[in-house]
Amino acid sequence: MWIECFEKDIRFDGADTQPLVDQFIAHVRATHDVPYPDAEMRLWARNFAEASVRENGPTERLPSIGPIEIHPVTEGRIDDWLRFFDRDAFPDNPDWGSCYCLHPHTGDAPERPWRDVRADMIERLRSGATLGYLAYVDGRVAGWVNASRRSTYAKYGDVDRDGPAPDSIVGVSCFVIAPPYRRHGVSSALLDRVVADGEARGAQYIEGYPRRETDGGDADAFCGPRSMFDRRSFAPTEERGHYTVVRRPV
Repeated sequence: MWIECFEKDIRFDGADTQPLVDQFIAHVRATHDVPYPDAEMRLWARNFAEASVRENGPTERLPSIGPIEIHPVTEGRIDDWLRFFDRDAFPDNPDWGSCYCLHPHTGDAPERPWRDVRADMIERLRSGATLGYLAYVDGRVAGWVNASRRSTYAKYGDVDRDGPAPDSIVGVSCFVIAPPYRRHGVSSALLDRVVADGEARGAQYIEGYPRRETDGGDADAFCGPRSMFDRRSFAPTEERGHYTVVRRPV
């Protein structure tokens, strides 16, 4: 297992979690001036270390892929969703391995044990509080999009307060594509399904939150590139710090 400092200046490798966490804390306190308490940093480092072992799916991008099938995550597909997030979603980025796509719903909440986050998302999917879609290629989950009502997203709770009611909007908050399937149109296929299902779901608008500036890396595109929304007639409605709110009617 391993832990990389959040400043990406050093990596610690080893067989046991606690010594790695101790090394990480000692390095941060000696090298960086950060406001986080030790307890929160220890939890973050432990989540990272455990994800570096758990997330052991393939990382090499495939030269081509087969047809993409899209399915909503109903009760019968939660196990597929769990296998994807437990193993295949972030083998190249363990820092995000404890997210389970709960962050849009909670906003900037303190770090929590990944098992607790996982359990919360299972309950949200079962109750319908979170709704999203899985993309499959040759029977294997290739990607996910969180397409819940904007009213469920604490992260976007202050967006366009004078605009449409948040519960009338499906917000496309996150795309997660497994490394072998990136840059093969999986996010586009997921977004097309979200748009196609909007009317049947009773939504009036579909909304996205692409980042305004990116470094071109895969991780930086987790909200989807602006060009993908532009090609589907999403129009910008508001600039919000690091991202642009884009929207189209159903």
